[in-house]
Amino acid sequence: MAKVLISDKLDPLAVEIFEKNGIEVDFKPGLSPEEQLAIIDQYDGLAVRSATTATPELIRAGKKLKVIGRAGIGVDNIDIPTATENGVVVMNTPFGNSITTAEHAIAMMFALARQIPQANESTHAGKWEKKRFMGVELYNKTLGVIGCGNIGGIAATRGVGLKMHVIAFDPYLTEERAADLGVTKVELDELFERADFITIHVPKNDKTTNLINKDSIAKMKDGVRIINCARGGSSMKPI
Repeated sequence: MAKVLISDKLDPLAVEIFEKNGIEVDFKPGLSPEEQLAIIDQYDGLAVRSATTATPELIRAGKKLKVIGRAGIGVDNIDIPTATENGVVVMNTPFGNSITTAEHAIAMMFALARQIPQANESTHAGKWEKKRFMGVELYNKTLGVIGCGNIGGIAATRGVGLKMHVIAFDPYLTEERAADLGVTKVELDELFERADFITIHVPKNDKTTNLINKDSIAKMKDGVRIINCARGGSSMKPI
């Protein structure tokens, strides 16, 4: 019988699904890297989220490993080259939380536009500072979407529904797909120059790391609002 280690917190339903398919499961979230390394040779599969990093050492120690599955979109916490060298298949769930993440980005955009966290704190402090927290409307503003794949595409359509002018940068976005979404495809520098709000939906890789930096911010409008519901390191460089 195949045996899988679930090393991160997952819904108990995940265990049930494995067991219904004749797979033995050890549900052990919270193990330290050393503890994972000590037992990984017992397993044919490893199921992770974000807490576990499948390092080269962990993968090589998993002599029986055939598959590593991530219950999420990105796989940047899994060493793909080492997995490939050792014949380990890496899988993810690219559509699992697309709507949730896109809606979260829109929620963050509303919070920025209306200064909701600050206004909430002020109100709880017993103040009533209506003039201080006027905020701005989203209507007729320009929303720049960086990365217009599964999540970015959904966020873009939500922006269109809010009557925003939506522009998008994605090297893989076709004109036909842009038209279907109701957005205008632009180059990255133009997006930086035009956008009132920018929402980021890119994976972490060599091309996206520190995408938002001192130089790119210098190209943006004063007062631009940036939302990053992608990987932190995939786009934002501390200024």
